[in-house]
Amino acid sequence: SREIPLAHGTLNGCFGCGNDNDAGLHLQFFVDEEQRVLCRVKLAKRFQGPPGHAHGGIIATLLDEAMSKANRHRNIVAMTRHMSIDYMRPVPLATDLVLEGRSESDLDSGRKHRCSAELRNAEGTVLASATGIFIQVTEEVLHRHNARAQTPGQRKHQPL
Repeated sequence: SREIPLAHGTLNGCFGCGNDNDAGLHLQFFVDEEQRVLCRVKLAKRFQGPPGHAHGGIIATLLDEAMSKANRHRNIVAMTRHMSIDYMRPVPLATDLVLEGRSESDLDSGRKHRCSAELRNAEGTVLASATGIFIQVTEEVLHRHNARAQTPGQRKHQPL
């Protein structure tokens, strides 16, 4: 099948997809012929939780990244507002895995996007899944919020 890399700016410090984060996952997403947002991943031992298996926080990060990239595929920059995870089976390390993310608009709110993601093994068995609500933000809002966070004397946690 034909796979097109998903352009999403990997020259950054993002733990999930950034090339500038040596400790990160360095995830590379693509879009297939059916417009599915996918990522193939094989987790290194440094992401271990239970012996031989991925840490739950790493699994959550994978699912969050898949939902975020599904938004990006729709030209939406959004941040996670809420996420719910179902851990169905232990996720083995050093094994071929597939992530898939989906995104759809919430008709009640122009900024709200409902997303879902699955982490599957090579046989297609779902190991973990998530649903989430993402809030769309503009690049201007991100830059303004970042500038406020850098300004001494400002509250650190201001809503976007």
